[in-house]
Amino acid sequence: MMRNLPIGLLLLLGACTSRSPDALPATDHAPLGAADGRYAKPAEADLRARLTPLQFEVTQRGATEPPFHNEFWNDHDAGLYVDVATGEPLFSSQDRFESGTGWPSFTRPVEDGRVVSRTDETLGMVRTEVVSHAGGSHLGHVFDDGPPPTGMRYCINSAALRFVPPSQLVAQGYGTYAARFGVVAASSPPAAATSNSCAVPPPGSKPGCSATLEIAILGSSARDDRLAKTAGVLAVAPGYEGAQRAIEVTYDPSKLSFSQLLSTWAGAAADPPPPVFPQGDAQKSAALASSLPVRDAVPFKRD
Repeated sequence: MMRNLPIGLLLLLGACTSRSPDALPATDHAPLGAADGRYAKPAEADLRARLTPLQFEVTQRGATEPPFHNEFWNDHDAGLYVDVATGEPLFSSQDRFESGTGWPSFTRPVEDGRVVSRTDETLGMVRTEVVSHAGGSHLGHVFDDGPPPTGMRYCINSAALRFVPPSQLVAQGYGTYAARFGVVAASSPPAAATSNSCAVPPPGSKPGCSATLEIAILGSSARDDRLAKTAGVLAVAPGYEGAQRAIEVTYDPSKLSFSQLLSTWAGAAADPPPPVFPQGDAQKSAALASSLPVRDAVPFKRD
């Protein structure tokens, strides 16, 4: 499902804009077999109860999280990445590379058939969407501009993934993958798992994925929890913007404009409210129009 994107975002036709995995064409890969039913997709009510709003919007509604403001974009730990909705194994850190796009990128799935390719003809382009085999979770898109040995770049949303470190592979039912990371696996078969576009590149660089979601960085106040309950807000993360205590808000601009977000935030904040750290000229103009204090943005550091 495509969002009602602002005109500016519609011009970012570089890659991983997304859509719902429902009603998609036939897959490019054959099914893995009946034994893979242990990763079957839960009912929607169960997913809504277990996933965060951001995880649900990405995996079940095809949204794309903002670049450089997601859990695994700069992750360098060894381990396995599994579907946050079903627990199905998807990617290995051994196939990960730095794409510079602000999203985790991989040269290939952890094994054939785990990630399914589907044609995406949205926005007047033909691209390749990727979803998980067992649950149909939207993951991102794949491109043919990656490094050796495959030449492919799987541009993946962090919100679609759950990370399992090598020390937890056997305990969490992924023993068959343990040997890849130098871990001695148990002899028993893996148990059922209980869990689970890009920045505009400079001229000449690789295309990325156009985000359907956006980020706001706001000074922290005593009532930040009010934002988390606002329709259109998918995640609120505490941290610091320089020395200033702040929050990172992930929101859906098709449901909540930046000005509306500022109004809700300022109404819950102290008087005078803490500063706004605009992520671009449009946010800066909106903050100034609302007569809110504005400071230059620096890299946000999560707690």
